[in-house]
Amino acid sequence: MVKALHRAREAYERREWLTAYKTLSDLDNTALPATDFITLADSAELPGHSNDAIQALQRAHHSALGAAEPLIAARAAARLAMILAFRGETAVAAGWIAGGERLLNELDRDVAERGYLLIGRMFERIGVGDIEGAAPLPPRIIECGRHHGDANLLAMGLNQQGRVLTVFGQIVEGVRFLDEAMTGVVSGEVDEPLIAGEVYCSMIEACQWIGDWGRAAQWTRALTTWCDEQFGLVAFTGQCAVHRAQLMRFNGAFRDAVEELERAVERYRAAGNDDAVALAYTERGDVLRLLGDLEGAEQAYADAVVHGSDAQPGRALLSWCRGDLDQAVATVRRILESTHGAIFRHRLIPGCIEVLVAAGNVDDAGGLADELSAIAEDFGSVAVRAAAGTAMAHVGIARGELDAALAAAKSALHSWLQLDAAYEVARSRLLIGRALQLLGDDEGAVLELRTALAAFASQGALSDAREAARLLGEDDRPGGLTTREVEVLRLVAAGRSNSQIAKELQLSIKTVARHLSNIFIKLEVSSRTQAAAVARQHGLV
Repeated sequence: MVKALHRAREAYERREWLTAYKTLSDLDNTALPATDFITLADSAELPGHSNDAIQALQRAHHSALGAAEPLIAARAAARLAMILAFRGETAVAAGWIAGGERLLNELDRDVAERGYLLIGRMFERIGVGDIEGAAPLPPRIIECGRHHGDANLLAMGLNQQGRVLTVFGQIVEGVRFLDEAMTGVVSGEVDEPLIAGEVYCSMIEACQWIGDWGRAAQWTRALTTWCDEQFGLVAFTGQCAVHRAQLMRFNGAFRDAVEELERAVERYRAAGNDDAVALAYTERGDVLRLLGDLEGAEQAYADAVVHGSDAQPGRALLSWCRGDLDQAVATVRRILESTHGAIFRHRLIPGCIEVLVAAGNVDDAGGLADELSAIAEDFGSVAVRAAAGTAMAHVGIARGELDAALAAAKSALHSWLQLDAAYEVARSRLLIGRALQLLGDDEGAVLELRTALAAFASQGALSDAREAARLLGEDDRPGGLTTREVEVLRLVAAGRSNSQIAKELQLSIKTVARHLSNIFIKLEVSSRTQAAAVARQHGLV
């Protein structure tokens, strides 16, 4: 018993969570002290055994009460409240917090455990949507952490104060708190892995909310390394997968994003986190919609709804893609009326503008573009400023204000290039091409539109590729193939190999392979045989 307990504790110190979990689980629970039950809870939670973690914390609480150790009992109650609040069991979480507070009130002492109960209370308030009630708590957590020299409390308090400030529009000050929280994590002062993981993920989510994709990418790489260093870790790996997928989508790597999101769903399910599963499904729906897989997108959004997400504005954009513009407009108006706060609205507005412009509601779209521009000024974010420029270009083209639209699209292009946002770069080029076309600069328009078409094709963004082909007057060809792609397709249908095609068209084999990949994407086929069949159907051979 003693040797096994020693092995379990050593495994925990080495962050070998599965070893610690299995070793402690096999021991006689009646002989474990309360502190080892807390170790068991962490060792269970981190590999994704959330129910076992809750049971271990309950045992820790009762064991500590029996041993007259109220501080350990209060710490267990605080940890229980945090886990339960994340699971959406806010009423039960509130009960554990009340019990822990009663224990500390009986002590009448200033102890660090009060800060941990405040963390539980904060997440319980957030869980019921009471942001106003949660807002005063982070400063108290910070004060408690500093007073007791507790780096874990301090990091959590600083992080959540940063989140509160950004939610209420104080972006610069909020980011300062977020960065300060991370110093304790990267320096190793934060020694509780559950706290460190939560601060990592919260930081990345905050960066995404305010459109700071550069900072989000840096911390996502750091979180990936942190997760990879811990054998058997499941907690936070789902979030890490979602964050990576969001960056892949941002950079136009849509197929990689779909695969990463599939992994995220599996990990979130293992951790029993419905809200996170819903987020992963929503993101998956968004990427599949861009890839032109509308059936897949609809199923992903439906799965997100089952797990508690509204999956907007993705579902509205899907309705538009399917031709149900009235439904899309009705949905857009509903979500705009029910969503308040710049940090939430700026992520909805771009998609809403596209729907409203398509429906001819240009004045409403213009008002939203102005709102987004104002938000961009307040945030000081390159990505939000770029999104505002894209929105202004959409509205300007719809209004016939072509010079202004062209300037806005070029400004957006410059910003998206800074961020290496491949898909948004291509969309900006599409808008520039449309504006130039309407201004009579056909040569300039063709250059921009062909560049956009090539980018969309390589990314697999089928609907965008078709729009670029339509503007180029090539939509009568199957899939909007370019002239060169038609030549390659004809030779494929004639049975030529890549090397033969390269020799005949005086191209490199690598270029032929790229053309063939684009042809497969545009025609939505997966083999040379299928591509040849399409060529024959359209009389190309």
